[in-house]
Amino acid sequence: MEIVYVYTKKRSEFGRQCNFSDRPAELHVDILPDPTQAVNFIERNPCDTPTQCIQEMSEHEVNTERFESETRGINHMEGGWPKDVNPQEMEQTIRYRKKVEKDENYVNIIMQLGSHMEHCIKQNNAIDIYQEYFGEEAVLEETEEQPSAKTINVFRDPNEVKRTATSLSWHPDGSRKLAVAYSSLEFQRATKDMSFDSYIWDIENPNKPEMTLKPVSPLVCLEYNPKDSHILVGGCYNGQIAYWDIRKGSQPVEMSTIEHSHRDPVYKVIWLQSKTGTDTFSASTDGQVLWWDIRKLSEPTERLVLDPSKKGNLDNSLGAISLEFETTMPTKFMVGTEQGQVVSCNRKAKTPAEKIVCTYSGHHGPIYALQRNPFFPKNFLTVGDWTARIWSEDIKESSIMWTKYHMANLTDGCWSPVRPSVFFTVKMDGTLDVWDFLFKQNDPTLSLKVCDEALYSLQVQDNGRFLACGSQLGTATLLEISPGLCTLQRNEKALATAMFERETKREKILESRHREMRLKERSRSEQGKEEENKDVDAEESAEDLVARAEKEFFEMVQAEHKKKEKAEENTKVYTEKDVCEEKDTTVKAD
Repeated sequence: MEIVYVYTKKRSEFGRQCNFSDRPAELHVDILPDPTQAVNFIERNPCDTPTQCIQEMSEHEVNTERFESETRGINHMEGGWPKDVNPQEMEQTIRYRKKVEKDENYVNIIMQLGSHMEHCIKQNNAIDIYQEYFGEEAVLEETEEQPSAKTINVFRDPNEVKRTATSLSWHPDGSRKLAVAYSSLEFQRATKDMSFDSYIWDIENPNKPEMTLKPVSPLVCLEYNPKDSHILVGGCYNGQIAYWDIRKGSQPVEMSTIEHSHRDPVYKVIWLQSKTGTDTFSASTDGQVLWWDIRKLSEPTERLVLDPSKKGNLDNSLGAISLEFETTMPTKFMVGTEQGQVVSCNRKAKTPAEKIVCTYSGHHGPIYALQRNPFFPKNFLTVGDWTARIWSEDIKESSIMWTKYHMANLTDGCWSPVRPSVFFTVKMDGTLDVWDFLFKQNDPTLSLKVCDEALYSLQVQDNGRFLACGSQLGTATLLEISPGLCTLQRNEKALATAMFERETKREKILESRHREMRLKERSRSEQGKEEENKDVDAEESAEDLVARAEKEFFEMVQAEHKKKEKAEENTKVYTEKDVCEEKDTTVKAD
């Protein structure tokens, strides 16, 4: 058998290589026209022939109908306790626990559960599934990027007559919900067909509010209870206080009586730190701060009149428009007024006069925002007129830091809950400013145009990542800020502490210098007054001397006149005697 080997190879892989080059055109064939062929054709004049080099395609659009989803929840009222046991009573729960512990099956169930629990604990100790291995590198990378913010969602007022989003409040558990209060703050601009409703929004569903709150008057402020996320308290435009339990529906559970409520709109309501979690206090432009217990809203538990003269006169009181309460300082609170002053108060003082401790004045108009720094409670932020100011409790005469004067009014502001050197402000021109005074003091770190209308409210989520802004036309915009602005930087607390202390010390030195200058001016003015008094005394003594000299002169003149008159009278008498004697002598001679 003959063995044959066959080798195959492509033609392109062997042979001479093709070399291409440029050369002039060459005529190979020239076919002349045949006139006889024209008989078979009809001439068409003019002749337009379009040609298309690409495939012809048609345009078509399809728009599907929007599907509106609705989220509903179920309230499960049945608990783990039997019906005859009240969970609020300590004795009944202890008695029931002892009864269960005596059961024979109790020990077996605990033993079975204990083995599973021990297995899970050992697994968790062996591998930490939540550990971040490259946290430091991630932080370094995040800090290098430029500060930015992007819009996540927009929640619009569903009513035809748009109202201002006056207050925002985040849900305390998870911050997946946002409560927005709507009202018209322009005097006598509320129309008859304007809605009184306020809403609770799910931040992932901007199409429809999750729940509607129906007050008897538009809500100016609204706050979640930090201890019980089902309860909200709101301040109405007519001065009443109302609270809701979302498990019981849209209507308020209870409202304060009109005769014991505020006389003006309630601009701020804050929950107090208490055991029951039912205590709150409110402030209004009628010059009062009222304390309430939502279990009994028939009348306030306490009342304070913001009279700077400390006489409790409501006619001379300062209108309150913002409030500040720090849980670490349960006896202190601060009030921002319409007159541009911050009133520091002590709730536990014995007399109403002692409750007003001191005032800080530094704004030309109402103070729309007032908040202590969450890391340094001695320093607080105020927002009013055209600037934002940072104060220290130790200096009452002036603020330690302030922003430049803007062209548009500032309407709200707040601190970042995660970074001690960052705060936010909103303005009437629809701009959001993010300030980081460790990075820049004269200009904001980030300035973002949120909308075309004025912004009136601002609230930051607890983790500092999300930010909500409320506008004049009832639009609540949800923003997500860049990680660099919501991540604590290295040595930031120490740097912020050093800056606060340095600025406080500087203001103290300047204030002492101003005090010395004022004392010198006062002493100079007093010396000038004394010299004027001396000059006046000298002038008075000279006038007395002149008057006395004039008096003596006139007395001497009168005395001379009298002497002359007496001399003239004596001469007349003597002449008459001489005439008589001459007559006698003549008679005798005769």
